[in-house]
Amino acid sequence: MRHFFVGIVAVLCCVACGNAQGGKGTADKGNAAHKTIVLSQAEFEQRVAKFTGQPAEWKYLGDKPAIVDFYATWCGPCRRLAPILEELAAEYEGQIYIYKVDTDKAPDLARAFGIRSIPSLLFVPLTGTPQMGQGLIPKEQLKEAIDSFLLKKQ
Repeated sequence: MRHFFVGIVAVLCCVACGNAQGGKGTADKGNAAHKTIVLSQAEFEQRVAKFTGQPAEWKYLGDKPAIVDFYATWCGPCRRLAPILEELAAEYEGQIYIYKVDTDKAPDLARAFGIRSIPSLLFVPLTGTPQMGQGLIPKEQLKEAIDSFLLKKQ
């Protein structure tokens, strides 16, 4: 009986997250207005890194720093973060990439990076060790991370 109630609570939480923003999804490849770039696992391996299941061993393939947003379409906080990332992609156009990876469509990739909660953001500098951030990070904190960690502005 206890498992039944836990299951009901989990379903209700998923439904609440799924309806929090009126069912609107995140950026997609077909809409030119979007500055973020949605990647499949294969595209991730072409543009970001060839992952072997050990993300600590991968080498970044890009020519600009990047943020990789691990998200799901049903996640309310992910949908609230999406327009912020779109704004940042426009503000920092030509300086950084902002990629999006749907964890439901790329579960092996999410598992390889230890994604247990979403949204999770992977900050990838051109040199140095990538850093992971989790949750709905405010725009000002994201700008600070971009300026100081990714772009190394003083």
